Amino acid sequence: MYYRITGLLLSCCCFFNFAKAQNNSDKSIFNPHELFAQDVFTKNGNEFRSANGAPGPKYWQNHADYTLHATIDTLQNILSTSEIIHYTNNSPDGLSSLWLQLDQNTYREDARSNYYTASSRSSGPATNNHTNGYQFESITIEYRGNILNADYIINDTRMQIRLPFTLSSKEKININIKYHYTIPGTFGGRTDFYSTKNGKVYEIAQWYPRMCVYDDLLGWNTLPFLGSGEFYCEYGDFDYTVTVPNDMVVAGSGELQNEKEVLSVQQAQRLELARKSDQTVFIRTVKEVNQVAAHRISNGMKTWHFKMYNTRDVAFGASKAYVWDAARVNLPDGKKSLAMSVYPVESAGENAWGRATEYLKKSIEYFSEKWFVYPYPVAVNEAGTAGGMEYPGIVFDGWKDKAGELYWVTAHEIGHNWFPMIVGSDERRYAFMDEGFNTFIDVYAADEFNNGEYAPKRDGEYAPGKGNPADEIIPLLKDLDAPTMMVRADLFPEKYRHPVEYFKPAFGLVLLREIILGKDRFDYAFKQYIERWAYKHPAPDDFFRTMDNESGEDLGWFWKEWFYNNWQLDLAVQSVSYTQNDIKNGVDITIANLQKMAMPCTLEIILKDGSKQYLKLPVETWMQSSIQTFHLPTTQAVILITIDPENKLPDSDRKNNIWKR
Repeated sequence: MYYRITGLLLSCCCFFNFAKAQNNSDKSIFNPHELFAQDVFTKNGNEFRSANGAPGPKYWQNHADYTLHATIDTLQNILSTSEIIHYTNNSPDGLSSLWLQLDQNTYREDARSNYYTASSRSSGPATNNHTNGYQFESITIEYRGNILNADYIINDTRMQIRLPFTLSSKEKININIKYHYTIPGTFGGRTDFYSTKNGKVYEIAQWYPRMCVYDDLLGWNTLPFLGSGEFYCEYGDFDYTVTVPNDMVVAGSGELQNEKEVLSVQQAQRLELARKSDQTVFIRTVKEVNQVAAHRISNGMKTWHFKMYNTRDVAFGASKAYVWDAARVNLPDGKKSLAMSVYPVESAGENAWGRATEYLKKSIEYFSEKWFVYPYPVAVNEAGTAGGMEYPGIVFDGWKDKAGELYWVTAHEIGHNWFPMIVGSDERRYAFMDEGFNTFIDVYAADEFNNGEYAPKRDGEYAPGKGNPADEIIPLLKDLDAPTMMVRADLFPEKYRHPVEYFKPAFGLVLLREIILGKDRFDYAFKQYIERWAYKHPAPDDFFRTMDNESGEDLGWFWKEWFYNNWQLDLAVQSVSYTQNDIKNGVDITIANLQKMAMPCTLEIILKDGSKQYLKLPVETWMQSSIQTFHLPTTQAVILITIDPENKLPDSDRKNNIWKR
């Protein structure tokens, strides 16, 4: 998906003739009035979201801080937690109720998520693949110094707390919750535990009731968690502890606060060495893990304390089976962070997780230099069965992954810290804004890593060796059943999930960067989008408007054909003739746009003496007609004409791109 166009703008004089259709012109379905109609933005900007795509002068978002104290019962696999949500209503509205997300309820036997796909409807919930979800022991609210029992209802993966008062604008409230739940086994997908020869490994995510987002677009965002659509969370500060058996290691989002209490002197010294080292340093070796497992020295419990600021979520892993290594991350302007990996002995080795920290470190350094500086003090790569899942400051990758597969999943999952952890879009509605944008930045990261050791990076079923991505997207564009990118995430059938959520938006941004805008204009505008919406809640319009304004280009036609529709492109050489039938007068070249999409394109003209000339045509070529004729002043015979000679465009019929004498 990583292309470079090498065509040169033809310096010779040429002019446009608006000719009638020839040959296949009667087959054209291109309609410039439809493509270039000024109907992409149906609303004006306002004081909350400006017309230029930036947050408006009165933009607001609510705020949620969390204090969490969790304990894992490793015999019964139960997580017990006391939670305080410190919630601030920054909206101009009074709130009569509050909504919370209860993701663990998706594992209940009666959860909606068991029924929304065809496969689950036909088979029903698997007998052993469910839990009882959250078991609440108490829920109270603290408001203006008074503590009240909460009046609440639970509906699937949502909880509504009905307030006996109105929470006015700028007011604060605390929600106190005590609960426990059974940790899912490997069927948990994103949160689970699994067994290794040295003990269980726990991946704990989506583990506490979280505030739903209340925004200026929809008010309360209360879509249920069905599994495909991911998350939409408020930002805040997190202070959390995890209590586990004494011989376990906890690796979590944020920064460990009590190293001296939970680490040995040797481990603390090694960790300090890692903070200064570009080479991976072992904090806990394979040999040490095997020794701990052999001696079974677990006596009592130990509490690990973490803090993370200005984030929308936290997650952690816990196990006595962890090998642990780390290295320094070098950020712009002399800033530093720490990359670390935790994985079982079975995952060790230079062809496997022995390079996981290197992959993590280099990815963060590249993304920070190219787009936006990584804001957190630590990043963790955790090996488990989740197999590729992202949370702020920590990623869960496959414990069996090796070499390129491990590099690609590491780069992709940590890339999610930019989309949507920093740029906080609504993943439950617009999957392309996190999966697609993140896949796009992965493409360039792979090209840079170790001189392209694992390049080119491709996503999912679009693996290396399967051909030109401009060709691979064509079956999707031709598929009348394929959804568009603007469809709600949970509506994607599995066969379309990767092609539409990941591949198409990423390839679209490559086209925008490499073909339509050029690298300089694209990079400037894209960085502006990231900086404007860091730690905020952008909608698709905010992205489209920012790119239009900061690139200086009306891209409404591109958003329409690529994001709102699955239109096709088919450019064709229709005729080539010498002007007035005399070679000395030059040549007239007629090309046609036969499908609904338009794109800038390059014509390569090879003359009799073997020289080449290039004609670079802007998208405006197609603003008034589907047929265009160009005059090329030359006294030589034309041997070959090719539209898009490097096959960078998703042209559905390349056979008609070529004319030969």
